[in-house]
Parts: sequence; structure tokens; C-alpha cells
Amino acid sequence: MPTAGLPPITAPRANGYTAKTPVPLYWAGYGPQGVSPLLVLHGGPGASHDYLLPQMLELARDRELILYDQRGGGRSRQDDAGPVTWRTQVEDLVAVVKEFALEPLSIVGYSWGGLLAMLYAVEAAAGRVSVRPGRMVLIDPAPATRRHREEFETEFNKRQQSDRIRSMREQLAASGLQEMDREAYRQRAFELSVAGYFADPAQAARLTPFRVIGKVQKSIWESLGDYDLLAALGTVKCPALVVHGSEDPIPAESSREIAAALGARFVLLEGSGHVPYVESPDQLFPALVDFLDDTDA
Repeated sequence: MPTAGLPPITAPRANGYTAKTPVPLYWAGYGPQGVSPLLVLHGGPGASHDYLLPQMLELARDRELILYDQRGGGRSRQDDAGPVTWRTQVEDLVAVVKEFALEPLSIVGYSWGGLLAMLYAVEAAAGRVSVRPGRMVLIDPAPATRRHREEFETEFNKRQQSDRIRSMREQLAASGLQEMDREAYRQRAFELSVAGYFADPAQAARLTPFRVIGKVQKSIWESLGDYDLLAALGTVKCPALVVHGSEDPIPAESSREIAAALGARFVLLEGSGHVPYVESPDQLFPALVDFLDDTDA
């Protein structure tokens, strides 16, 4: 059931669970089958693909979109107690690419999904992955260095403690909504938990709610350690586009450095935060479509 006030999410053309990954991963396909397929990687880590919808289906007008819940999140839970690491996620991505025969490979990575795309591309450039990306789109990618990751964490926490968002939390606590309408209360609490990602916190009401599995998120970030991918990104040779909201708590310099390392196009979305498909679709999607049209095989 759609959440009140949010647009409904169209049912996928096809969906199911992968058969060739180490654990079954839930996937969903949208758009015309076999037409310029795009593999879309959601953020998190530890989240699911749902919160990219319905807005990202704009790309499914003329192309096939394949999305999947990465291991440990959404409907792709793993039963064993072993940690999920960045290598786990790359290995799963390799298997997904093989199962869906996605060659030439076009990846659209959002937030953590952008970093996952970069990790995969670096492994491919080093010869440890057989199918190299043919092109990549990175939408407000998670930082490629620990330094910028720490800058993001500081800025996001600062925003969440701002007078405006603190006042919103106080209003919710005093509203009595938790007793009157628990579903509406949960929705509002979710909005406030992600408000710092937006240039305008009110826009969080237009984001499809999602859940992050904390232990998965923690194990993946810990597995990266004191990471810095910038030098390795210079070995990746494929057309790439990096887009970044000017008001994203991730510093714009992070994405500029990623674009420079990749030799990629860089587009700064003025007035947008970390979720441009919600806040700035009129800027985001034309930039994406122009790049995809220019690089279609």
C-alpha cells in the first residue's frame, strides 16, 4: 500500500529472486525489456531499492531498469551471521551482471550505490572482474575517501541538530500524533530522520520511506577502513557522469575529485540536496538522459 501523500509506485514488469548469486537477492525490472538496460544501485548501505521509486522510473520511459536489494537489506536478507563487507557487495554485483547478461554494462549508482559502482569498476580495471562497466552514472555518490566521508558525517549531524529540525522534532513530540495516528507519526518521524539530506527539509515528505539495517551498514563501512579510491579511479576507462547537489551534506569537492579522477562529466545541481530525484528532477533527469543518449551503443 502506498504511504498517504506519496505517489504510488508502479508494479514492476518482472520481479523475483536471483538464482546465481551466493544468496538470493530480490530484483525488479521496469521499462521495455532489453532496451538499453541500466543496472541501478541503491544507497545505504543496508537499505533497499524502493526509496528510489517512483521518481527514478523516469529513466524507464525508453530504457530497461533493473534494480535489486543489496545483500542484507530490503528483501535480500541473509540467514547466516557472517558480516557483509564491500567485497561481499562487489561479488554479488558481479553475479547479478552475469545472471542478467548485462554486457555492455551500464551502471547508475546513487549515494552508496555510486561508491559500490566505483569499487566494482576499480576491481574490473585491475582484472579481478571480467565485465568492465561500459559507462557509469554516479548520482550524489558517497565519498571516495574517508576524509570526505568524515566531513559528510559532521555536516549531516550539524544539520540534524539545527534549530529548524530540532523545532520540528519538538512539534511532533508535542502533537499527540503518536497516540492519534501511529502510521502518520511513523511517517513524520521518518521524514525528520532524513531531513538533513535535503536543501529544504520539507521535501523529505516526498521520499518513499525505507529502513537501513544498522549492522549491515556498520560492517560495510568498517570493511572499507581508512579508504581512498581516487588514485585507483584513474585506472577506470569508461564514459562517466557525476552529478551532485550543491546543498548536499556530502561536500561537492568530493564529487568533483571523483569526476576528475574518472575524466568524467561533472554537473552541479544548484539548490538541490542529496536526493535530487525528489528535489530537482527537472535538473537531474535531462542531464542523465543527455549523457545516456550521447553514450548509447
